Amino acid sequence: MIRSYTNNNTTVLGIAGALNHDAAVSIIQGSDIKFAGHAERYSKIKNDPLLNTELLRDALQYGTPDVIAWYENPWKKKTRQLYAGQYATAFDRDELPKRYLQQFPELKGIPIKYQDHHYTHAASGYHTSGFVNAAVIVIDSIGEWETVTIWQGSGGTLSKVYSQGYPHSLGLFYSAMTQRLGLKPQEDEYVLMGMAAYGDANRPHKLPFSGKSKPLYSQIMNELGIKENWDEKTIITFNKNLHRGCNWLFPNLNSEQDLFDLAAATQHIYEMMFDRILKHTKNLVHSTNLVLMGGCALNCTANSIATANYGFDNVWIMPNPGDAGSCIGVAQKFNKADWNLNWKTPYLGYNIEGDYPVEKTLETLLKGEIVGIANGRAEFGPRALGNRTLTSDPRGPGVKDKMNEIKRRQKFRPFAPMILEEDVHEYFEMPENITQSPYMQFIAKCKYPKEFPAITHIDGTSRVQTVNQLQHPDLYMLLSSFKEETGCPMLVNTSLNIKGKPIVNDEQDARDFTKHYDVKVFTSD
Repeated sequence: MIRSYTNNNTTVLGIAGALNHDAAVSIIQGSDIKFAGHAERYSKIKNDPLLNTELLRDALQYGTPDVIAWYENPWKKKTRQLYAGQYATAFDRDELPKRYLQQFPELKGIPIKYQDHHYTHAASGYHTSGFVNAAVIVIDSIGEWETVTIWQGSGGTLSKVYSQGYPHSLGLFYSAMTQRLGLKPQEDEYVLMGMAAYGDANRPHKLPFSGKSKPLYSQIMNELGIKENWDEKTIITFNKNLHRGCNWLFPNLNSEQDLFDLAAATQHIYEMMFDRILKHTKNLVHSTNLVLMGGCALNCTANSIATANYGFDNVWIMPNPGDAGSCIGVAQKFNKADWNLNWKTPYLGYNIEGDYPVEKTLETLLKGEIVGIANGRAEFGPRALGNRTLTSDPRGPGVKDKMNEIKRRQKFRPFAPMILEEDVHEYFEMPENITQSPYMQFIAKCKYPKEFPAITHIDGTSRVQTVNQLQHPDLYMLLSSFKEETGCPMLVNTSLNIKGKPIVNDEQDARDFTKHYDVKVFTSD
């Protein structure tokens, strides 16, 4: 039976990341986001590209969808794969969405609709922003063909005003450099961002033939054909297809400091290119509101640039701006309700019931211990925001090392602070025009780095999460209680997982974490 989806009470199942990277689904009914979750949280496979019955079970508890919305156009994607020489993938019929979804009996008979990849990114951001008018920027590795797009959002409608295509990709550049540093592309980019603070982008590097020295970032730009100047038709160009990586780049640079310097140069180039995109956006779209989407919107160091010198008074980045988050935008495309989604919270996944463990957590923290929290609905996105969190007192030596040991992370990496919103300006110099940072999307200068080594990078910055009572009353109570006992209004916040593993999802995951890593994880008071 073919279902009708022409009324305002449509139930839409949005699917994103499937058959590619980090599969996720959403359920939208009318203007409400009922559910959004990641496949990896259920399968326990990091960045799992495949859907699973358990994820669909939780999503479909809100009703049988009227339509399935798929986050990309499969035929456009296959033409690009042919162009890129990915012949086996291009001719693999099992990777066609309709054929793939047939294995799930609960989805049979439901019509499938497709939408271009970059549109779904833009829609996810615009329709959750609350802005009537906005400039929308999407930067990722690649959609079907597009790598950078600029949109004008006006009155509920998105109009594309700029597009840059494959293989010229800022996202592919960042992923290729991630691989060059010995890290895992499409997963460890945030490690590169952390390494950059320890390096020098301007380090002189001798040219192989002339013997003359040039800054390292300039050398990379020269090797990859990145132009110093740009025009309105092509913001970013490369003379090599970085889809295949760039492990050949500077093979003589392999010491720890070399790698830090390469990371710093990568971040420097990224910010230069991002600056170009922001300037071009301002020329094309006259709005004081900005929406940033795509996987590159997770670069919180660069995000802070967007808040100053461009005339944007308001900046919105959905907490899940990467491919997985597109399941919300594509669902909205085929939703017949009001254009503005009722965005209330990022806590949209699996629900662990019970009272938030304020008292148990506080008691453990005051003993100087590290503690996990797994309560309420799981965060939709890559960052823990209080419901699947590993936390501790941010003061004093040794905290960073101990938490990195638990999480199996590189020793140099600090953690993020979560702080009472009313106290943030006493401890941090927030970016211009930013008074709230509830999703850890911007960096701020810590005023007292020596007192808070666990949450401060070597350059004195921190990736801040502000917490107010409306956003998360229970987490706000925990922070307030800790402040009352210690005078400190902040705690360390990192995701409740081990490097390379998905974030804890359900009660059994919480018990297993305690068992295997000797860390108390509280699911309720």
